[in-house]
Amino acid sequence: MTSEVKILLGIGLATVALTLGAVFLLSKPSSGPSSLPVNKDVLGALVRGDSIKIASDSAKVTIVEFSDYQCPACKSANPTIKQILNDYPGKVNFIYRHFPLSQHKNAIPASLAAEAAGQQGKYWEMHDRIFDGQDTWKESSQAQDIFTGFAKDLGLDVEKFNLDKSDNKFRDKINRDYQDGLTLGVNSTPTFFINGQKFPGALSYADFKTRTDAELSK
Repeated sequence: MTSEVKILLGIGLATVALTLGAVFLLSKPSSGPSSLPVNKDVLGALVRGDSIKIASDSAKVTIVEFSDYQCPACKSANPTIKQILNDYPGKVNFIYRHFPLSQHKNAIPASLAAEAAGQQGKYWEMHDRIFDGQDTWKESSQAQDIFTGFAKDLGLDVEKFNLDKSDNKFRDKINRDYQDGLTLGVNSTPTFFINGQKFPGALSYADFKTRTDAELSK
């Protein structure tokens, strides 16, 4: 066998090996999303006493989301979270934390609108309305008027809503949420923490289900 034939044969075998390896990796079942490490010393910043939450005393899984109302990926994640809560009643706690990105000019006003609606018992209704209507207000110079329109649609006392929206205590709360996020290493939205494990990005329903089932089985 000539040297040239030996070299070509060697290249051919190497190519086959690489191809088989690639097929194996692509076909290997996924065990779910990989978490990023979190310093245990800062986990106390995950949830505050006044954090907005859907909670059950019997829940074994807690999902904390750091989110920006103007973020398209956060909007996409909202129905997924709602589906998980619907499919795991009483088993999953959900906490929403504000993390308004500086490039999103209407993110803070949106968070203020949600907090103001919460003063009338309609936080989650406004939360959904803001996400559902994101395209109408995200780049609008009339975002405040649009949020007031949402408040009317939800049957809120609009005068109280506008007063609460301008209350500095909610701006301080949003800023504290943001600082807590930085402490926890959040640098993009959405970022989720599932029982303290960090997962950046909009996870799929399958990803949430995999992680939730894993935590419930412990």
